[in-house]
Amino acid sequence: MTIFAAPVFDATVIYDGHELFKGQGAAKGWAEKLAKELECEIGVEKIGTGWVLTGTVDGVACKWSIVGQRLKRMG
Repeated sequence: MTIFAAPVFDATVIYDGHELFKGQGAAKGWAEKLAKELECEIGVEKIGTGWVLTGTVDGVACKWSIVGQRLKRMG
């Protein structure tokens, strides 16, 4: 599971045991940052009451949520 060092200080919600972005706008902003870091396309997807980042890295579909104010790939 990859954890990115930049702190996430946006509002979050807990859904199905995962900490997610509360707003689509915040998720899109982080998707842009992650896309630059990984050099691939990253989008956002609504899950329940929150938003996650989504993309394909090295041929593997991935989703990222938040853990301890950091982005973490969901397992």
